[in-house]
Amino acid sequence: MTEAQAQAMIATLNLQRRYDMGGEVIHALRGVDIKIERGEYVAIMGPSGSGKSTLMNLIGLLDTPDEGEYWLNGKLVSELSDRELARIRNKEVGFVFQTFNLLPRANALHNVETPLIYGGIRRQERLRRAEAALERVGLGDRMGHRPSEMSGGQRQRVAVARALVTDPSILLADEPTGNLDSVTSVDIMTLFDDLHAAGHTIILVTHEPDVAAHARRRIVLRDGSIETDEPTVARSH
Repeated sequence: MTEAQAQAMIATLNLQRRYDMGGEVIHALRGVDIKIERGEYVAIMGPSGSGKSTLMNLIGLLDTPDEGEYWLNGKLVSELSDRELARIRNKEVGFVFQTFNLLPRANALHNVETPLIYGGIRRQERLRRAEAALERVGLGDRMGHRPSEMSGGQRQRVAVARALVTDPSILLADEPTGNLDSVTSVDIMTLFDDLHAAGHTIILVTHEPDVAAHARRRIVLRDGSIETDEPTVARSH
């Protein structure tokens, strides 16, 4: 790997991942090379089975490659132990999922502070940071509400606040508008636009072209390989 690649926020070299499905070997990724700089806003697209979910899991340190290298902030994370990966994942990656993945019996504040509990942050500091994150996504008046007492858009905003609370290097969003109506989807994507404008690195996995259009760069996968990697048309905000 070159020095430029190693200095990028994210760099992969010949990333490969295979699965054994009932005796048949499925090549989910076939030697993927990508480089993402700090502050970029990237959409990863592709049809079902293209490898985009596998690539997201590798970037998010939820899985490890069979071959190839993955560098995150200049560190070769593809060769770390599960324990080291968990520690770096909690610190460096903020996840936003299609299904929100909130604790149903916990209020918004407790949902957002949860990653900080795993990080060993003291309670007073956890609450301060969780409150600030909820304020940032416009939910300062919903901190005591449980998920069942909020709309889908509000729940996704809680999920975004939870992703932001550790001050991660990367925001990784997997189909973040998949369970939302079109009006709420625009609202959530405007929030991502604002976060990118504030300097966050965002990687968006989606099959929806109108959602991907918010990104500044689009990577399209097909059959485990990169088909295209090009800038998107600039949007007006």
